[in-house]
Amino acid sequence: MHPWPVRLALTMWIGWVGALGPAIVTGQDLEPRAYSNVPVGLNFLIGGYTYTSGNVAIDPSLPLKDANVEVNAATIAFARSFEMWGQSAKFDVVVPAAWLSGDATFAGQSMHRAVSGIADPRLRLSVNLYGAPALTMKDFREYRQDLIVGASVYVWAPWGQYDPSKLVNLGTNRWALKAEVGMSKAVGDWTLELIPGITAFTANADFLNGNLRTQGPIYSMQIHVIYGFQSGVWIALDGTYFTGGRTTVAGSSNDDRQSNSRAGLTLAIPVDRANSIKLYASSGVSTRTGGNFNTFGLAWQYRWADASDDH
Repeated sequence: MHPWPVRLALTMWIGWVGALGPAIVTGQDLEPRAYSNVPVGLNFLIGGYTYTSGNVAIDPSLPLKDANVEVNAATIAFARSFEMWGQSAKFDVVVPAAWLSGDATFAGQSMHRAVSGIADPRLRLSVNLYGAPALTMKDFREYRQDLIVGASVYVWAPWGQYDPSKLVNLGTNRWALKAEVGMSKAVGDWTLELIPGITAFTANADFLNGNLRTQGPIYSMQIHVIYGFQSGVWIALDGTYFTGGRTTVAGSSNDDRQSNSRAGLTLAIPVDRANSIKLYASSGVSTRTGGNFNTFGLAWQYRWADASDDH
């Protein structure tokens, strides 16, 4: 096994930690190496499993108390790298299915919910703007990262399971859009990433049997400190802080502004030229409203190039 193909297999992880969750995590994303350079003309197939437990992992702004929820999620995703404005870019789509069961208190009443189905799918376009030139597989062998600056646009579509008579669902019955800028700086075997972002939401016009529910923007900042080994293995210490997202239901504002932080750890391991696996975990550090949960997961990635480029 040659070292370069192994290192390449791990370089091409596209940041799936937040994406593999059961639903719309938005500001809570923890995705190291989302802004790294990869050869153009590559395709990626990713399958993953995530286990989440604690306070409402689906939507942290829901007005629940004493929540004890478990979510098992299976996710499939596809991504492709290509050239845009002379730099590398990626497009990906993530489709999660989830099984949720738990208890909580709402308006002083105990409630239980068990549901399974498809959660809201996510689409993302990521474009590197500086420091990540579009390269073929052959030319990529000589590439060494310095500073990369990029931007991404995420879209969550309201196509997941949703019952308007229930408070907790796998889908959110609204569109969401997130814009972020990513900066990735390599220093030797270390890489530091800073990723500020903002998420906006459309209204849910059928919240709890016909109520109009709106939510303010969520502002977030991710920080990742990554160390890469010569074997191609890399490990990342992940952190995020997010704030905002105050909701209004039927014209009445709620005291549910989020001001939360999370920390996590990610480990990526090569298997061979085309396959690699990732293990990750995260937990709440500080929580003002909802979102205090623990997540553990694993993902498998298979990559292949266009026939003319895979050499």
